Amino acid sequence: MTTPLEAKVALVTGGSRGIGAAIAARLAADGATVAFSYARAADVAADLGKTLQARGLRAQAFQADQADPASCTRLVNEVVTTFGPLDILVNSAGVYQTGAIDDPERDDAVFAEQLQTNVVGVVATTRAAVLNFNDGGRIVSIGTTGAAQAPFPGLGDYVATKAALAAYTRAWSRDLGPRRITVNIVAPGAVNTDMNPADGPNGDFQKSLNSLNRFADPSEVAALVAFLTGPEAGFITGTTVNIDGGLSA
Repeated sequence: MTTPLEAKVALVTGGSRGIGAAIAARLAADGATVAFSYARAADVAADLGKTLQARGLRAQAFQADQADPASCTRLVNEVVTTFGPLDILVNSAGVYQTGAIDDPERDDAVFAEQLQTNVVGVVATTRAAVLNFNDGGRIVSIGTTGAAQAPFPGLGDYVATKAALAAYTRAWSRDLGPRRITVNIVAPGAVNTDMNPADGPNGDFQKSLNSLNRFADPSEVAALVAFLTGPEAGFITGTTVNIDGGLSA
Protein backbone atom coordinates (compact mmCIF):
# COMPACT_ATOMS: atom_id res chain seq x y z
CA MET A 1 0.00 0.00 0.00
CA THR A 2 1.33 3.45 -0.94
CA THR A 3 1.74 5.70 2.10
CA PRO A 4 2.89 9.11 0.83
CA LEU A 5 2.12 10.73 4.19
CA GLU A 6 4.01 8.24 6.35
CA ALA A 7 5.45 9.89 9.51
CA LYS A 8 3.35 13.04 8.94
CA VAL A 9 1.06 14.48 11.62
CA ALA A 10 -2.22 15.97 10.41
CA LEU A 11 -4.99 17.92 12.10
CA VAL A 12 -8.41 17.99 10.42
CA THR A 13 -10.94 20.32 12.02
CA GLY A 14 -14.58 19.34 11.76
CA GLY A 15 -13.40 15.86 10.91
CA SER A 16 -16.08 13.71 12.48
CA ARG A 17 -18.60 13.75 9.62
CA GLY A 18 -19.17 14.66 5.99
CA ILE A 19 -16.27 16.06 4.00
CA GLY A 20 -14.08 16.32 7.09
CA ALA A 21 -14.51 12.66 7.98
CA ALA A 22 -13.67 11.62 4.43
CA ILE A 23 -10.52 13.74 4.57
CA ALA A 24 -9.49 12.32 7.94
CA ALA A 25 -9.96 8.78 6.65
CA ARG A 26 -8.03 9.44 3.43
CA LEU A 27 -5.06 11.09 5.13
CA ALA A 28 -4.89 8.25 7.64
CA ALA A 29 -5.04 5.71 4.79
CA ASP A 30 -2.15 7.59 3.15
CA GLY A 31 -0.04 7.01 6.25
CA ALA A 32 -0.51 10.14 8.36
CA THR A 33 -1.23 10.19 12.06
CA VAL A 34 -4.53 12.08 12.06
CA ALA A 35 -6.06 14.15 14.81
CA PHE A 36 -9.58 15.28 13.97
CA SER A 37 -11.82 17.62 15.90
CA TYR A 38 -15.52 17.60 16.67
CA ALA A 39 -17.74 20.14 18.39
CA ARG A 40 -20.64 18.24 19.93
CA ALA A 41 -21.18 14.77 18.45
CA ALA A 42 -18.75 12.86 20.67
CA ASP A 43 -20.34 9.51 19.82
CA VAL A 44 -19.99 10.08 16.07
CA ALA A 45 -16.36 11.12 16.48
CA ALA A 46 -15.62 8.12 18.69
CA ASP A 47 -17.15 5.76 16.14
CA LEU A 48 -15.02 7.19 13.36
CA GLY A 49 -11.90 6.87 15.48
CA LYS A 50 -12.68 3.24 16.30
CA THR A 51 -13.41 2.46 12.63
CA LEU A 52 -10.10 3.88 11.47
CA GLN A 53 -8.15 2.27 14.28
CA ALA A 54 -9.73 -1.09 13.48
CA ARG A 55 -8.21 -0.74 10.01
CA GLY A 56 -4.79 -0.32 11.57
CA LEU A 57 -4.74 3.43 10.97
CA ARG A 58 -3.57 6.11 13.40
CA ALA A 59 -6.42 8.49 14.23
CA GLN A 60 -7.81 10.16 17.35
CA ALA A 61 -10.69 12.55 18.04
CA PHE A 62 -10.31 15.81 19.98
CA GLN A 63 -13.14 18.08 21.13
CA ALA A 64 -13.05 21.76 20.18
CA ASP A 65 -15.43 24.64 19.55
CA GLN A 66 -14.22 26.16 16.30
CA ALA A 67 -16.16 29.36 17.00
CA ASP A 68 -14.02 30.00 20.10
CA PRO A 69 -10.44 31.15 19.45
CA ALA A 70 -9.28 29.93 22.87
CA SER A 71 -10.69 26.49 22.13
CA CYS A 72 -8.92 26.46 18.76
CA THR A 73 -5.60 27.21 20.41
CA ARG A 74 -6.20 24.56 23.07
CA LEU A 75 -6.99 22.02 20.33
CA VAL A 76 -3.69 22.63 18.55
CA ASN A 77 -1.74 22.46 21.81
CA GLU A 78 -3.41 19.16 22.79
CA VAL A 79 -2.67 17.60 19.41
CA VAL A 80 0.95 18.73 19.45
CA THR A 81 1.40 17.43 23.00
CA THR A 82 -0.06 14.07 21.93
CA PHE A 83 1.56 13.57 18.51
CA GLY A 84 4.28 16.18 18.11
CA PRO A 85 4.64 19.10 15.64
CA LEU A 86 2.20 19.30 12.77
CA ASP A 87 2.92 18.72 9.10
CA ILE A 88 -0.63 19.16 7.79
CA LEU A 89 -3.59 21.33 8.79
CA VAL A 90 -6.96 20.96 7.09
CA ASN A 91 -9.50 23.61 8.10
CA SER A 92 -12.71 21.74 7.36
CA ALA A 93 -14.99 22.88 10.18
CA GLY A 94 -17.61 25.32 8.98
CA VAL A 95 -21.15 26.60 9.34
CA TYR A 96 -23.51 27.02 6.40
CA GLN A 97 -26.47 29.36 6.85
CA THR A 98 -28.40 31.21 4.18
CA GLY A 99 -30.50 34.36 4.27
CA ALA A 100 -31.18 37.35 2.03
CA ILE A 101 -29.88 40.77 3.02
CA ASP A 102 -33.43 42.17 3.04
CA ASP A 103 -34.91 39.41 5.22
CA PRO A 104 -36.56 41.17 8.19
CA GLU A 105 -36.52 37.92 10.18
CA ARG A 106 -32.77 37.38 9.93
CA ASP A 107 -31.08 36.27 13.14
CA ASP A 108 -27.91 38.21 13.89
CA ALA A 109 -26.76 35.43 16.21
CA VAL A 110 -26.67 33.04 13.25
CA PHE A 111 -24.56 35.53 11.30
CA ALA A 112 -22.17 35.92 14.24
CA GLU A 113 -21.76 32.15 14.65
CA GLN A 114 -21.03 31.72 10.96
CA LEU A 115 -18.45 34.50 10.99
CA GLN A 116 -16.80 33.15 14.15
CA THR A 117 -16.57 29.57 12.89
CA ASN A 118 -15.73 30.16 9.24
CA VAL A 119 -13.27 33.02 9.66
CA VAL A 120 -12.22 33.78 13.24
CA GLY A 121 -11.88 30.10 14.18
CA VAL A 122 -9.88 29.27 11.06
CA VAL A 123 -7.52 32.18 11.69
CA ALA A 124 -7.06 31.20 15.35
CA THR A 125 -6.41 27.55 14.50
CA THR A 126 -3.96 28.42 11.74
CA ARG A 127 -2.09 30.93 13.87
CA ALA A 128 -1.67 28.38 16.66
CA ALA A 129 -0.75 25.64 14.20
CA VAL A 130 2.01 27.46 12.34
CA LEU A 131 3.81 28.07 15.63
CA ASN A 132 3.99 24.28 15.92
CA PHE A 133 4.51 23.41 12.25
CA ASN A 134 7.37 21.62 10.56
CA ASP A 135 8.89 23.44 7.60
CA GLY A 136 7.63 22.09 4.30
CA GLY A 137 4.15 21.49 5.68
CA ARG A 138 0.75 21.87 4.07
CA ILE A 139 -2.32 23.94 4.97
CA VAL A 140 -5.60 23.37 3.12
CA SER A 141 -8.88 25.08 3.93
CA ILE A 142 -12.29 24.01 2.62
CA GLY A 143 -13.90 26.92 0.81
CA THR A 144 -16.68 27.15 -1.75
CA THR A 145 -17.06 28.07 -5.38
CA GLY A 146 -19.57 30.63 -4.08
CA ALA A 147 -16.65 32.77 -2.95
CA ALA A 148 -16.19 33.72 -6.60
CA GLN A 149 -19.80 33.56 -7.77
CA ALA A 150 -23.18 33.31 -6.04
CA PRO A 151 -25.35 30.96 -8.13
CA PHE A 152 -28.59 31.67 -6.26
CA PRO A 153 -29.97 34.18 -3.71
CA GLY A 154 -29.42 34.14 0.03
CA LEU A 155 -25.74 33.19 0.07
CA GLY A 156 -24.20 36.54 0.98
CA ASP A 157 -23.13 35.92 4.57
CA TYR A 158 -21.82 32.42 3.89
CA VAL A 159 -19.86 33.14 0.72
CA ALA A 160 -18.42 36.32 2.23
CA THR A 161 -16.85 34.27 5.01
CA LYS A 162 -15.29 31.95 2.45
CA ALA A 163 -14.09 34.86 0.31
CA ALA A 164 -12.34 36.25 3.39
CA LEU A 165 -10.69 32.87 3.87
CA ALA A 166 -9.48 32.93 0.26
CA ALA A 167 -7.88 36.33 0.87
CA TYR A 168 -6.18 35.06 4.00
CA THR A 169 -4.91 32.05 2.06
CA ARG A 170 -3.23 34.20 -0.56
CA ALA A 171 -1.61 36.35 2.12
CA TRP A 172 -0.55 33.39 4.27
CA SER A 173 1.17 31.79 1.29
CA ARG A 174 3.46 34.83 1.21
CA ASP A 175 4.03 34.75 4.97
CA LEU A 176 4.88 31.05 5.05
CA GLY A 177 6.62 30.64 1.71
CA PRO A 178 10.11 31.04 3.21
CA ARG A 179 9.36 27.97 5.34
CA ARG A 180 8.16 26.01 2.27
CA ILE A 181 4.71 25.72 3.85
CA THR A 182 2.03 25.74 1.15
CA VAL A 183 -1.41 27.25 1.77
CA ASN A 184 -4.37 26.49 -0.49
CA ILE A 185 -8.14 26.28 -0.65
CA VAL A 186 -10.24 23.43 -2.01
CA ALA A 187 -13.56 24.82 -3.20
CA PRO A 188 -16.28 22.19 -3.65
CA GLY A 189 -19.59 22.58 -5.40
CA ALA A 190 -22.45 20.33 -4.30
CA VAL A 191 -21.23 17.41 -2.17
CA ASN A 192 -23.44 14.58 -0.97
CA THR A 193 -23.39 14.83 2.84
CA ASP A 194 -25.99 14.59 5.59
CA MET A 195 -26.10 18.41 5.66
CA ASN A 196 -26.77 18.62 1.91
CA PRO A 197 -27.99 15.25 0.61
CA ALA A 198 -28.17 14.64 -3.12
CA ASP A 199 -31.72 13.34 -2.69
CA GLY A 200 -32.78 16.37 -0.66
CA PRO A 201 -35.41 18.93 -1.70
CA ASN A 202 -32.86 21.06 -3.60
CA GLY A 203 -30.83 18.18 -4.97
CA ASP A 204 -32.08 18.20 -8.54
CA PHE A 205 -31.67 21.98 -8.78
CA GLN A 206 -28.07 21.83 -7.54
CA LYS A 207 -27.27 19.01 -9.96
CA SER A 208 -28.63 21.07 -12.84
CA LEU A 209 -26.10 23.82 -12.15
CA ASN A 210 -23.04 21.74 -13.01
CA SER A 211 -21.86 20.04 -16.18
CA LEU A 212 -21.95 16.49 -14.78
CA ASN A 213 -25.47 16.75 -13.34
CA ARG A 214 -24.52 15.08 -10.07
CA PHE A 215 -23.17 15.69 -6.58
CA ALA A 216 -19.57 14.93 -5.64
CA ASP A 217 -18.88 12.15 -3.19
CA PRO A 218 -16.94 13.33 -0.11
CA SER A 219 -14.17 10.90 -1.04
CA GLU A 220 -13.58 12.86 -4.26
CA VAL A 221 -12.97 16.04 -2.27
CA ALA A 222 -10.74 14.08 0.10
CA ALA A 223 -8.67 12.83 -2.84
CA LEU A 224 -7.95 16.39 -3.93
CA VAL A 225 -7.00 17.39 -0.38
CA ALA A 226 -4.73 14.34 -0.18
CA PHE A 227 -2.92 15.45 -3.32
CA LEU A 228 -2.45 19.02 -2.07
CA THR A 229 -1.09 17.75 1.25
CA GLY A 230 1.22 15.24 -0.42
CA PRO A 231 4.81 15.38 -1.65
CA GLU A 232 3.93 16.16 -5.29
CA ALA A 233 2.12 19.44 -4.54
CA GLY A 234 5.06 21.41 -3.20
CA PHE A 235 4.84 24.13 -5.88
CA ILE A 236 1.11 24.81 -5.51
CA THR A 237 0.36 27.59 -3.04
CA GLY A 238 -1.79 30.67 -2.55
CA THR A 239 -4.54 29.41 -4.82
CA THR A 240 -8.06 28.02 -4.87
CA VAL A 241 -8.68 24.69 -6.58
CA ASN A 242 -12.29 24.09 -7.59
CA ILE A 243 -13.91 20.66 -7.46
CA ASP A 244 -17.39 21.48 -8.68
CA GLY A 245 -18.33 19.31 -11.66
CA GLY A 246 -18.10 22.30 -13.98
CA LEU A 247 -20.32 24.62 -11.94
CA SER A 248 -17.90 27.51 -12.43
CA ALA A 249 -17.14 26.71 -16.10
